[in-house]
Amino acid sequence: MLVLVTGGARSGKSSFAEAYASSLAGEGVYIATAQAYDEEMKDRIALHRQQRDEAGYRWTTVEQPYELAGALMQWALNTETGAEKAAGSPKAPVVLIDCLTLWLSNWLLRYEQEPDAEQRVKGELDQLVAACRRFADSGRNLVLVTNEVGYGLVPEYKLGRQFRDLSGIMNQRLAREAEQVFLVTAGIPIELKSRAFSL
Repeated sequence: MLVLVTGGARSGKSSFAEAYASSLAGEGVYIATAQAYDEEMKDRIALHRQQRDEAGYRWTTVEQPYELAGALMQWALNTETGAEKAAGSPKAPVVLIDCLTLWLSNWLLRYEQEPDAEQRVKGELDQLVAACRRFADSGRNLVLVTNEVGYGLVPEYKLGRQFRDLSGIMNQRLAREAEQVFLVTAGIPIELKSRAFSL
């Protein structure tokens, strides 16, 4: 099953995603996409890891700022071939990725100076969407955390506009693939997909 959790900064989306993921399996793999460029970010990452450890749920943390698609495809392949059956758990671990917005930012900054930066990032997104689909089809549970970034003013600079637009494209594409989509506001999660209006 593929689940997408979105919301604004400090909306409670990560806490909800962790709690929801922990209800799906006895243990989890937490894929963190943040990169520690300064001391404040290092402290923030350490605090998040500590909070997960203290929550009483067994997380294995994997730091992966770029190659999400490759990791998901490998796990899906292992599941399909039975390579993970000896893991000792009746259920395969749930995988939680937090967050896709940082992953997108990582790729956009890597390609920023290239004339076809947006197309390159869209290529990475194509691979991620395909990997998420394959992973969910293999019977594994995948919870994705992303941000809603398009509610404010139009960014003043090109890079900001590219980031906003690509974030919206990414969220729409993954929401179409997901079985459930949650919007978290002020700590309150609402499942959107079951309430979606059809023309």
